[in-house]
Amino acid sequence: MPTLYALKPAFQARLRPLADRLAGAGVTANQITLLAAALSIATGLVVAILAGYPLVFLLMPVVLFVRMALNAIDGMLAREHGQASKLGMYLNELCDVVSDLALILAFATLFPAWGVVAFAIAAVLVEFAGVLGVAAGSGRNYAGPFGKSDRALALGVIGFLIACGLWVETITPFVFPVMATLSLVTAINRIRSGLRAGDA
Repeated sequence: MPTLYALKPAFQARLRPLADRLAGAGVTANQITLLAAALSIATGLVVAILAGYPLVFLLMPVVLFVRMALNAIDGMLAREHGQASKLGMYLNELCDVVSDLALILAFATLFPAWGVVAFAIAAVLVEFAGVLGVAAGSGRNYAGPFGKSDRALALGVIGFLIACGLWVETITPFVFPVMATLSLVTAINRIRSGLRAGDA
């Protein structure tokens, strides 16, 4: 199914000059990975603590975009500058999950907590299903429709609408359960895709 992940090569092309400069300055992929996680955790905490001030939710689209950029950069540093490592693989996957949880759970301050928690769990399952493709011999799977980039866009839009006072309260109870459902569909698609690739 279509996913924003398909735009990653074009996004990386824009960021490649910056990645090259960072590599020249001695910055490592693992440092960028940890920076993205620290930024996400800090943002989640700030938004949760200051959720009574709608403008704080403007941090979400900004930080989510920066996080996506950092994720692209750490991948380029690893692949294109000889920095790939087993430690980096673990850091990349674990920090992605921690970052997702920190940013998603911050929304429990304004939305029904059960829906937000369900979406957080489903997001973890999506990434787990994707990385299990490596163990199954079919490679890391990025099937849609609601992967990491799609989640980031959705959360960024929600944060922007809240900050600008444009959020429609009548849909509040449904948004996170719907995203949780889309995430479960994504996890199933990744498992199916991995199984088909393994049988090929």
